[in-house]
Amino acid sequence: MNSKRRLGVFGGTFNPVHLGHLIAAQDAADAFDLARVLFLPCDCPPHKTARQLAPAVHRVAMLEAALEGSLLFEVCDLEVRRGGTSYSIDTMRELARRYPGSELYFIIGSDTLLELHTWKSIGELLELCAFITLARPGAEVAPAAADRLRLPAPWPEKLLANLAAGHQVEISSSEIRYRVAEGLRIAYLTPPSVEMYIMEHRLYHNEN
Repeated sequence: MNSKRRLGVFGGTFNPVHLGHLIAAQDAADAFDLARVLFLPCDCPPHKTARQLAPAVHRVAMLEAALEGSLLFEVCDLEVRRGGTSYSIDTMRELARRYPGSELYFIIGSDTLLELHTWKSIGELLELCAFITLARPGAEVAPAAADRLRLPAPWPEKLLANLAAGHQVEISSSEIRYRVAEGLRIAYLTPPSVEMYIMEHRLYHNEN
């Protein structure tokens, strides 16, 4: 039996963090027996524009507020401290050095799974960590879709073996930003502490 500690890594902009993020991380932890999940906010994501992206200091603070008191979740500000464009390969190399006794599990959504072949140094990244893919509404991946991943063997089979059917929570950060900009309520979409932080710091109020 493998006795290594399983450490989940959940990256994203978290702009802002919401209940869907927390539920997805919980689903991944339950499905793959993760001992800990690191929430890893990026500084500048390579596959997204910086438009409507709240400053990193606020996104980290909202995560800290959302995860306060959790025994399973914690914030890792490695990419924010490093600054610049955030490439997963650089981050996983560093985490592998920091946690030499752990197995690293990168948590992604099913929409991201189909884009992995475009990631920087994807071959090395697949060697450094396992991937957990959670199904997302409208982006399901059939178990027989190995050819759609555009990766050499044995990676498609290994990736598809780690598909997990999490809760289908249709909450998005973009919806929350829109609702804030329109003066609509965001209660029950994000933790109360995050809702309070957004209002206190007037984040997302000038969105178009």
